[in-house]
Amino acid sequence: MSKFLKEIIWLMSLITLGLGAGLFSIYFFGTPDVSQIKNYPFKLTSVLYDRSGEHELYRLYDEENRIMLSHEEIPDTLRLATIASEDTQFYVHHGIDPLAILRALKANLESGDIRQGGSTITQQLARTLFLTREQTLLRKIREAFLAIKIDQHVSKDVILDLYLNAIPYGANAYGAETAAETFFQKHATDLSLDESALLAALPNAPTYFSPYQEHTQELYERQKNILQKMYTLGFITQEELAAALKKNTSLAIAPRKTPIVAPHFVFYVLDELKKTYSTEELSTEGLRVITSLDLKLQTTAETVVREGAIKNVARGAENAALVSLDPKTGEILAMVGSRDYFDKAIDGNVNVTIQKRQPGSAFKPFAYATAFEKGFQPETPIYDRPINFGPDGSGHDYIPRNYDGKFHGLLTMRQALAMSLNVPAVQTLALAGVDDTIALATRLGITTLTDPKRYGLALVLGGAEVRPIDMASAFSVFSQEGIRHDITLLLAISDRSGKKHILTNPQAGTAVLNPEIARKINSILSDNAARTPIFGAHSPLAFPAGITVAAKTGTTQNFRDAWTVGYTPSIATAVWAGNNDNHPMNAGADGIFVAAPIWRAFMDQALKRFPETGFTAYTPSERYKNTLPIASSPRTIYINNKTGREIPESEAKKMKKGRYKSYQVSAATGSSFEPLPPLPEENPSDIISMNDIQKLYESAP
Repeated sequence: MSKFLKEIIWLMSLITLGLGAGLFSIYFFGTPDVSQIKNYPFKLTSVLYDRSGEHELYRLYDEENRIMLSHEEIPDTLRLATIASEDTQFYVHHGIDPLAILRALKANLESGDIRQGGSTITQQLARTLFLTREQTLLRKIREAFLAIKIDQHVSKDVILDLYLNAIPYGANAYGAETAAETFFQKHATDLSLDESALLAALPNAPTYFSPYQEHTQELYERQKNILQKMYTLGFITQEELAAALKKNTSLAIAPRKTPIVAPHFVFYVLDELKKTYSTEELSTEGLRVITSLDLKLQTTAETVVREGAIKNVARGAENAALVSLDPKTGEILAMVGSRDYFDKAIDGNVNVTIQKRQPGSAFKPFAYATAFEKGFQPETPIYDRPINFGPDGSGHDYIPRNYDGKFHGLLTMRQALAMSLNVPAVQTLALAGVDDTIALATRLGITTLTDPKRYGLALVLGGAEVRPIDMASAFSVFSQEGIRHDITLLLAISDRSGKKHILTNPQAGTAVLNPEIARKINSILSDNAARTPIFGAHSPLAFPAGITVAAKTGTTQNFRDAWTVGYTPSIATAVWAGNNDNHPMNAGADGIFVAAPIWRAFMDQALKRFPETGFTAYTPSERYKNTLPIASSPRTIYINNKTGREIPESEAKKMKKGRYKSYQVSAATGSSFEPLPPLPEENPSDIISMNDIQKLYESAP
């Protein structure tokens, strides 16, 4: 052998040795460890559900919208269609297919570019999980070595399962389950043969072949080729092929569905979740979140709010909101923050149920409850007449007026609250104390009374801002006879491993109010006869005989906010109506006209599922025990249309027809009471001071 030939052989040996060493180094040190590939930490989509756990409300994901499937949940039709489309030798090769690589190499040499990789399913999995999509020779070598490693560590079934859970199908759908839900609105386990073939056609070029793009004809042609290949490979019969080809020409792709249900509630939930989880965790950890939302009630709430708000436009109110709770648990059952979340003209994305708005007279029950704590009773007499409560802080005397512009003389606290009269309410607040009333309202669940010095006696007329959700929660304490349940919107959360964390305890609750006080408020707010002189016998607050529902309306003096809050022992609902930008509604847009109809429409439906059970009667004070009416049979009352006051039957008969109205009401109105000592002024229209009123109570027997 010549010296030159020896040198050539030596040089080639060095090159071969160097190449081998390089490949050896890439195989052992230049590729990731795949020993734990079964437990690969995929980015998983977190899903919010309604309380049933069956209805999806919202999905949280970064780029990869992925729901993992187990081996048993992947249909064989999709497995075989994928093999026919991507790698016919999948069960034969050991990670790479040499013949496919040679074909790709030939194509690349002819094109002068690295475009065809001859990648097997295993190589595609390796690239998806561990590598980038850069078109370089080094990446191709690493991909091949990784595929060989993966094939050595796990079975073919595991590889295919991982692949079908990992790959993108377009439209942010990663993995077969999300793809099936996106394009066919069904679970992967329910895919038909033709649907499986269409999904198998997508990973090759998910953007190009997307059913939502313009290349649908090419997509259907590729689907047809996959079906024919499945027949050629013996995966399906001729009859199955014929049936699938017949269906493939008319295969319906689901339209892009609304990405969110109950948006105001969903984003309220997300704010709560972010107290525990980071944004990254929420979008990658695959949490299954069961919320408190009752989807049927939510649908009802959305309908009545939308329809009611449209009717209210004539009264100058463009928007409305509703929130409903289960008083026994504090769980939010329905939340509608505006008539249309997506309407920018009304700031529809603002959730009014958690915004601060003035409650008007809806705040009055808190003042009366505080007075009852101090010994006053529903039967306690109280004057409705001009009263000077002293300086209001602006240098002027505070002399409130009733909404109807009239004064009604001597009444009971029951009548005064039921008729929502302003002057007696301010009187009651003065007697109960502003600070103590704030303390009680806060105890019941009002969270916004943080500046007591700002409110004064106007507090009882809605002078401080509250949130509708807090009002529903606080009123629900009355329904539970003084037991408060914290507002709850999350029932359970499961992590990616399936471990479930129960977040609620329906039995938990805190006693914050004497049961007898709550019973007194329940009695008054459900007494339609007592409210009739102002609201009429057939207002939206009046329910048929045998159905007992407590309710209170509220309207701000400038008509910027209108409310109705009402409840039974099983459901509590607050409705607000008005304008998000706070401009006033038309004069006369009272809570009874713009909020109560929405509230009533919702409650009529809710009571079909949550029948009322009535309220427990309170025990009358010994002082007033003998002055309460005994009869329980209905009686007829007569209301003077001009004054709005009850008149004797004899007086009504002397009046012309049309100047009075008659109503059948319960006799148990609590209208009898021990009178206060006479006032010093003989003329009831004279203004007296609150000091005189306080002296009367001090001197009363």
